Amino acid sequence: MPARTSSPIPAALEHLGSQTVGVYLITSLGVFDATCAELATWIRGHWGIENLLHHVRDRTFREDNSKVRTGTLPRAMASLRNLAISVFRQDGQTNIAAAVRHAGRDHHRPLRALCRT
Repeated sequence: MPARTSSPIPAALEHLGSQTVGVYLITSLGVFDATCAELATWIRGHWGIENLLHHVRDRTFREDNSKVRTGTLPRAMASLRNLAISVFRQDGQTNIAAAVRHAGRDHHRPLRALCRT
């Protein structure tokens, strides 16, 4: 197994309220296996995925606060959340929180959206 390389990313700081958290990149690549530009592209790609899916799951569905932690239920609930997000996105929704609120007002709306996909 190749040695892991860890390097601080000084430009990648997360501002969490009054707290600033530094971000580190851990990779199995050697020092000369990737350019700084390639690493930056990969990091941005990771955060793009994080923002599209996990941020929505954390903020809209409050997944991190879920009390479901044992057995297969956590995976099943994550799958249902992903299904809901995917159906809303295929339906053209960009604001998932607003789409969830809108769908919650009439129990037929989610079924109609699901049938359209």
